[in-house]
Amino acid sequence: MWAVRFRPGLGLRPGPGLGRLDSTHGQRRWSRYAPGSAPSSPVSSLCSSAPWWTAAPRLFSGTSSADQLTLEGVAKDIRDRKLKRVVVMAGAGISTPSGIPDFRSPGSGLYDNLQQYNLPYAEAIFDIGFFHRDPRPFFALAKALYPGSYRPNAAHHFICLLHQKNQLLRMYTQNIDGLERLAGVPPEKLVEAHGTFSTATCTVCRRKYDGADLRPDVMKGAVPKCPTCTGVVKPDIVFFGEELPVHFFKYLTDFPMADLLIIMGTSLEVEPFASLAGAVRGSVPRLLINRDRVGPFVGGRRHRDVVQLGDVVQGVQALVDAVGWTEDLKALMDAHTVKQTEE
Repeated sequence: MWAVRFRPGLGLRPGPGLGRLDSTHGQRRWSRYAPGSAPSSPVSSLCSSAPWWTAAPRLFSGTSSADQLTLEGVAKDIRDRKLKRVVVMAGAGISTPSGIPDFRSPGSGLYDNLQQYNLPYAEAIFDIGFFHRDPRPFFALAKALYPGSYRPNAAHHFICLLHQKNQLLRMYTQNIDGLERLAGVPPEKLVEAHGTFSTATCTVCRRKYDGADLRPDVMKGAVPKCPTCTGVVKPDIVFFGEELPVHFFKYLTDFPMADLLIIMGTSLEVEPFASLAGAVRGSVPRLLINRDRVGPFVGGRRHRDVVQLGDVVQGVQALVDAVGWTEDLKALMDAHTVKQTEE
């Protein structure tokens, strides 16, 4: 999930639940999903009744432990350029170290500020129907999150470093904070599964805007309006009930091509993003850098799965050190700091 814990699969009230895709009229979109019912998965033609790992046979359970892959083994293959089509999946855990706030945490200034709007539940901010009735809560949140307020950390810069080494196939992110872009990951290498602040659309006439056009209004606490029709201009963030970004479906070609999948900072709870973890070939190593085991890593179903538990940034640094890219990453981060200072 992204850093404000956007959960496009939550139901109409607080509680557990996963997202599903609604294929009505041939469109693919996030749809509300009542707690207790089953999610769909993009991996099984976008129509399976549960995440793949809850029902998949234990294909690798008989594999000898002698073949077990390690972090050092993954690092060596990256260093030796045996892994040149790396796909990264990332969620909120890579951005919280940058200070991105959690709007659901009582006691935080952001949480307290949102209470004035009498939200029925926190995630109503991302309900498209609620937005049309009252867009102010979303833009109060947007003011706190708008790109430019926070700085990328080592996890974001590592992804950029993979790109610079010509070993990044694609990054799939649940985050909307734009820190991957700010770190230097090119837009064509990014799939922002939950949308982006970099572009915006009028909710009435559908006129397109650059995200930067909205910033002055957002920063002064105003709701951006379209000069053409006076409709509300909404950043291209995916709300409940809205279509998934078209580029999300790049997974259909990216994941079968991948030779390494790195998953970091995510709970793997939100569908259809969560099921992407099972879209790579069974022989492909999957590296989880996370505070906890999640999704398919709880059961340890593949012998080429590697788990690095703990602080995400420290886990990324451990991988970088093992690859031998410590100085490269430091130089990249230093250059970014200088650039930001000059700007």
